[in-house]
This record gives sequence, C-alpha cells and structure tokens, in this order.
Amino acid sequence: MLFIFKYVCSSVQPSRIVFKRKDKKVVFDPLDLPRYQLKKMGVAQGCLQCVKYLMFVFNLIFWLGGCGILGVGVWLAVTQGHFATLSSTFPSLTAATLFMVMGSVIMVIGFIGCLGAVTEHRWLLLSFFVILLIIFLLEVITGVLFLAYREKLDRYAQEDLRKGLKLYNTTDNLGLTNAWDIVQNDFRCCGVLNFTDWFEVYNSTKVPSSCCLELSKECQQTESMWWGNPCYEKVKTWLKENISSVGIFGLCIAFIQILGLLFSMVMYCQVVKSEKMYE
Repeated sequence: MLFIFKYVCSSVQPSRIVFKRKDKKVVFDPLDLPRYQLKKMGVAQGCLQCVKYLMFVFNLIFWLGGCGILGVGVWLAVTQGHFATLSSTFPSLTAATLFMVMGSVIMVIGFIGCLGAVTEHRWLLLSFFVILLIIFLLEVITGVLFLAYREKLDRYAQEDLRKGLKLYNTTDNLGLTNAWDIVQNDFRCCGVLNFTDWFEVYNSTKVPSSCCLELSKECQQTESMWWGNPCYEKVKTWLKENISSVGIFGLCIAFIQILGLLFSMVMYCQVVKSEKMYE
C-alpha cells in the first residue's frame, strides 16, 4: 500500500486520491500521508499495549498459581514426610514431589511470560510460546497413549503394586508401609486384587492389621474379620465416581494453556509489526 501511495504521489499531482475498498471508499490527501501513517502506528501501538497488559496479568496469575502449587508440595513434604507412593518401581513419585515439580515448572514458565510481556522482547515471547506448546502437546500425547494402552497399563499397575507389597514393613520403607495402611483403612479394602496377595508377603494366611474390621489379637489370622474388597478395584471405582471433577480440572488447565499460547503469539506478531513499522 505504501508503494502505491509513493507511486501515485510522484507521477500525478491531484488534489485528492481515492481508493475503493470492498467495505468503504477512503479518500486521502497526499500531504496528509505522514499523518495517516502516524495514526496507523498509534493504533498498532495501542493494540500492542492492550495485549501486553493482558499477557502480563495472565502470566502473573499463572506464576502465582505455580507458587501456590509449590507451597502445597512443600507443605505435604514437611507434614506428610513419611507418606510415600505405593509403587515399588517409582518410590520417589509421591504427591509432594509431583506438586513441587509442577509448581516449579509453572513458576518458570510464568516468569518467562511476564518478563517477555514487560520487555516486549520477541525471543522471550517466542520461548514462552514454544515451551508452553511442547508441554501442551506432551499432555495430549500422554492422554492419547493412556487411552490406547489403558489395559496394558492396568495390568502393569497391578503387578507393580503387588511387588510393592513385599516391601511392606521392611527397613527404609516406612513411607510405603504407611501408604498401604492409609489406603486400606480409608477404602476399607485388603490387598491389590485379593487379600491373598498378603499371603506371599507373610508366607502364611496372615494380613496387616489395617485389613481388619476391628483391631484384636486374632484379627490378622481370622479371614472373617478382614475387609473383603480388593483395593485396586475400590480405588478405580472411586476415580470413576470423581471422573467429572478430574475432567473439569483437565479442561480448565487446557483452556489456560491455550489462552497463554494465543496471548503470546498475538503479542509476538504485534511486536514484529511494530518493529517493521518503525524501521
């Protein structure tokens, strides 16, 4: 468009230049061309500032959310230090660890986004966009793989939990012991798939006291006094009953990530346009 203006102004000297557009007819005076350019630059700068503030507020909330999640992880690590995972393969995969890792990652991403919004540095904006996009794609891929290999993961989880029973009440596995006691007491269950899973651990027809309906001297060796439901099925049933809450939480996370991607890309494009306009 600027090239057309220059060509017309240099070859013809009319009092006014008329350009017909699909939506309306615009009339320019050649002497007013710099004023039009300034107005256009002002509009672009206004859009950039609007997107800048929106992105800064968004990433500030994002960063504060990360601080909150990290705080929950630290609180769990301090107050529930003896509570560990039920898995023998991933003993460090605890709720506290997950919260602390997630909170740290969110804080770093939010900081990069805030810094990019304040400085209007396009490489920071692009870095924020790429990192957030990679995390979003990994989440989508993980969800698809989970749905595709759900049965295999189900069998693997069962076997891994049964292996973990052998570490019950052993040295340096107090966390796993406490975890199994809490699960069996809260869900009123015994064993992974059946109470007989504990027979391999004790080499006899005996179960932990957390499997007992009532605490007594004879309950650990009296089958009629044990919880009859398997823990794996009880936990799966509980998850199915609360799947709507989990789904809503997942959709909220995805929505926030998509907003972050949109804000960062829009601001990146506005910064690039502004730089070209001022050149």
